[in-house]
Amino acid sequence: MDEQEFDDFYVAGFARLTGQIYAMIGDRDEAEECVQEAFIRAWSNRRQLELASHPEAWVRTTAYRLAVSRWRRFKRGRRPADRALSPAVSAPPPDENRVALIRALNELPDAQRRALVLHHICDLPVQQIAEETGVPAGTVKARLSRGRVALAALLDSSTDDIPGGATHA
Repeated sequence: MDEQEFDDFYVAGFARLTGQIYAMIGDRDEAEECVQEAFIRAWSNRRQLELASHPEAWVRTTAYRLAVSRWRRFKRGRRPADRALSPAVSAPPPDENRVALIRALNELPDAQRRALVLHHICDLPVQQIAEETGVPAGTVKARLSRGRVALAALLDSSTDDIPGGATHA
């Protein structure tokens, strides 16, 4: 993969992958940083990336693993203080429905949340999710089924809290 092909790959996938990782971990800044780091690693390993059947899945998996590693370090109290020194960034407020979805996703167990994001946001088939997560397809189906039920219940209760939220019969 030459520099131009990699640039095209980056431009085509960065925003999508950031959104997917954000949905998995619930922190947009962290998602952007992890996806950026994953692309840096992809550039360093581009020969291996060329051999991968799904290069975007390679980057997504790397970004997710980076996020998990960073979260573990944070939980242990070893996170560097440099993020606290960065200037505040102003941005428009997020869509209330999107916030409700991310909040509900964060209430789910990690495995269910990851399966739902990979299937419904990344549009991956069950078999590819199984390969990417290293579990049998039946386990993926069970996680999707249980996750959908739990997510529906969480979203139903969260829309009651949103002004003008949906009413359910």
